[in-house]
Formats: sequence, structure tokens, C-alpha cells
Amino acid sequence: MTTPRLPWWKGARGEGYLAVQLVLFALVAYGPRTRSEWPAWSFPPAAVGHLVGVALVVLGALLVASGILRLGKHLSPLPHPAPGAPLHQSGPYRFVRHPIYCGGIFMAFGWALWVRGWLTLLYAVLLFVFLDVKARREERWLRREFPGYAGYQARVRKLVPFVY
Repeated sequence: MTTPRLPWWKGARGEGYLAVQLVLFALVAYGPRTRSEWPAWSFPPAAVGHLVGVALVVLGALLVASGILRLGKHLSPLPHPAPGAPLHQSGPYRFVRHPIYCGGIFMAFGWALWVRGWLTLLYAVLLFVFLDVKARREERWLRREFPGYAGYQARVRKLVPFVY
């Protein structure tokens, strides 16, 4: 007797997490920015918001790129560890356990500051919360896969370097 195949969104490697993540990133990038009846975004001033926004987008892109490069052939869009992948603790992984997620979060908040959109800011917050949930699930798999992962968790922050 064969085991019934799960639908893709209930996949054993976290396929549903990937689908939700893609939707949230699309909302940040292309979703409505604000509502006409809401007050205009006044803080920080436009010039400061644009400057901080660009800095966060650039920093986020660098974190994403360095995380991808460090993973190399073991990169997977799914939260389940790729078979045979080592535990990475160097490069960007010295500062944050999930540099690709961190970079995506920085980029989302940077974009919200750049476009000065209340809804975009809300989408960025939702993305942060979702990636925190996804990282928790991923870390359960990583603790099972790598005996040293608990020690790594104790030393390195999860999503925001030196903070969280």
C-alpha cells in the first residue's frame, strides 16, 4: 500500500511556507500602498525616509546575496534542509541565523520607507512575522539534522543581527 501524496501546500518540506512567502513579497512590491482616507505619511520626512529606505534595500540585497552565495549548491527555496547540506556558521551566518530572511525583511521595510505607504509598511510587518514563524519551523528541522545547532542558536540572533 502506498502512502497518499499530500497536496503541494502541505508538503513535507515546507512548500506551503514558500507559497505564502511569495505572496507577501508580491504584496510588498506591488500591492496597494495606502488608502486615500488615511493620513499622509509625515514621519520621517521624505528625504530621510528615502535615504534610510535605500540604505535598508541595499543592505538587505547584500545580505540576501551573501546568504545565497554562502549556501551555494545547497540553496533551496524550501525551509527543509537540503540533503547533504552542511551547517553554515560563517560569512553572514556569523551575524544572523537566517541572513536571506533578514535581507528580505530589511528590503521590505526599506521599500515601505521609500514609497511611504501605510499598507506597504503593514505588509512588511506581516512578512517579518511570517518569516519568524517559518524560521521557527525550519529550526526544528535544523536541530534534528545538526547536533550543534542548539549551540549556534544560543550564540547568534535569528532574524535581526545583534537584536532578534
